[in-house]
Amino acid sequence: MTNSSEPEANAGTTDRQRLLLLTGLSGAGKSTALDVLEDLGWETIDNFPVRMLKRLVARPGEEQGRLAIGFDSRTRGFVPADVIALAKELAGRDQLTTSFMFMDCADAELERRFNETRRRHPMAQGRPVLDGIAADRELLEPLRRWADIVIDTTALSSNDLQARIRELFGERDADGTTLTISSFGFARGMPPLADLVFDMRFLDNPHWAPGLRELTGRDAPVGAHIEQDPAFADAFARIRDLLLTLLPRYHAQGKSYVHVAFGCTGGRHRSVYTAECMAQALREQGFSPTVRHRNLASRAADELERRQAGVT
Repeated sequence: MTNSSEPEANAGTTDRQRLLLLTGLSGAGKSTALDVLEDLGWETIDNFPVRMLKRLVARPGEEQGRLAIGFDSRTRGFVPADVIALAKELAGRDQLTTSFMFMDCADAELERRFNETRRRHPMAQGRPVLDGIAADRELLEPLRRWADIVIDTTALSSNDLQARIRELFGERDADGTTLTISSFGFARGMPPLADLVFDMRFLDNPHWAPGLRELTGRDAPVGAHIEQDPAFADAFARIRDLLLTLLPRYHAQGKSYVHVAFGCTGGRHRSVYTAECMAQALREQGFSPTVRHRNLASRAADELERRQAGVT
């Protein structure tokens, strides 16, 4: 993947409209790039008639924003020389910050993609796929040479490409991921939308400790009881370190929501304490989790607690 330059790709602007013109070889990833830009808050339009582009650009005094326009050989009025002339004109406007990005890919990989998806190449017109790719490349070569950002997707998976677009055009100071830490009781079912579930039933159960049954994981005596379990400290540290490894990767992949759930039998003691401790540990590392306790207000599932302990 090569980039001839990356002009202000991540820089935010408040008084100038950001305009991104996006083109590339068919099958190279233009649609994927536009989808990610839309997720990032850009207004996106694909295959918009080139001659009408000026009408979309904000005039002085109008509301500014971020606009990405995709076009290729199928776009009405598509003539590379005219596109370049129009882009130069727009780049000269004081109220605009303009970038031009080209999506490239090796011929063999493009052929594989078209054959794998059984899509017709728009420029093949009944000829072999490679003929269409060659014609497309020849037509678009002036735009590739002129582009200030070139992304070669030959060796990139869809997830890799999405991550690259976010790296280039996402706001640097945006958190981007909503993190929820929850507790629950297996006695009342698994949380259906949790991304990661940790079963804390291996810990000694405060339900059976004198004076602790009616308390919860938010009460100090319950926490002290759980921490006395020799398995707690090591298990907690391992889970914390795993989350510290995974959470940045989720963010890099553009995952908007991450839900980490801790379960125990009734959802009132072990899972609650672990969730509270984990949320605090993650806050100390710069995260801002929301904590939810699904079954904290529920009465303990006495029968199931009894069965787990082997009491008849």
